[in-house]
Amino acid sequence: QVQPVESGGGLVQAGDSLRLSCAASGRTFSSYAMGWFRQAPGKEREFVAAISKSSGSTYYADSVKGRFTISRDNAKNTVWLQMNSLKPEDTAVYYCAARFLGTSYNHRAYDYWGQGTQVTVSS
Repeated sequence: QVQPVESGGGLVQAGDSLRLSCAASGRTFSSYAMGWFRQAPGKEREFVAAISKSSGSTYYADSVKGRFTISRDNAKNTVWLQMNSLKPEDTAVYYCAARFLGTSYNHRAYDYWGQGTQVTVSS
C-alpha cells in the first residue's frame, strides 16, 4: 500500500502559478496510478488530473487542460501538479490519491488518499 502526503498549497493571486507535491510512502508506488482531485466548500469532490503507473498516459479535466500538468517520478515516490494561470475558481482543497487498478476519473475508485492541501486563489 501507499500513503500519499500532499504539500505546496497556499494563497496566490489570479494568474500566478503553484506546484503541488504528493510524496507517497511505501515500496510499491510505481504499482499505482495517481490522481489529483479537488473539493471546494459545498461542492462534490472533482477530478483534476491523473497519471498512469509509468507516466505513459495523463488525463485532465477540461477546466484545467492547458493550465495544469501532472507528472511523477517513481524513483522519488512523488507526483506533482504544476498549476499555471490560476483562477479564483481553482480555489479548493486538493487531494492526491492512488489507485492500483489504473487511472480513473471517479474519486470513489481510488484506494488511498492524502489529507489534502488548501489552494486559495484571490482575484
